[in-house]
Amino acid sequence: MKSRILLGFAAIGCLSLASCYPWPENNGKKKQEEVKKEPTLEELKKQKEDEARKKAEEDLKKKAEENKNEVGPEGATAGGGTTTPGPDPQPEPKSHGGDYPFANKVPGKEGFVFSPYNNKVVDVRDIPSGTLVMDPTYPPSEKKYFRVP
Repeated sequence: MKSRILLGFAAIGCLSLASCYPWPENNGKKKQEEVKKEPTLEELKKQKEDEARKKAEEDLKKKAEENKNEVGPEGATAGGGTTTPGPDPQPEPKSHGGDYPFANKVPGKEGFVFSPYNNKVVDVRDIPSGTLVMDPTYPPSEKKYFRVP
């Protein structure tokens, strides 16, 4: 009988303590705002490519405007000769030095890295840092390359 009375008092005590805890009114809204989606590696690559493409287009527009400004009245240039309108200048091809992602090192294992494409472990022992390596987990027809960190 005493144990039931003690259990009842314990339950009443817990309920009274729980009722003193403040309850936030905007509980659901706050949690949704706090949760932010972090961009994935592929989304970051796309953003960088888009920024590079936009920058290249802006540079081409600036060069075209400069060429138009150099031509004087009736097609005469500052040097006295005439110019003929030519095709728009083509963008220079990019060097592929910075286009390939770097692999991540496997903690605790020297000479092993995680592939940036599928996070599988790749053995790169005796390969110098910065070297371009083909991912062996993909067939050669797909040609997935990465750099050794």
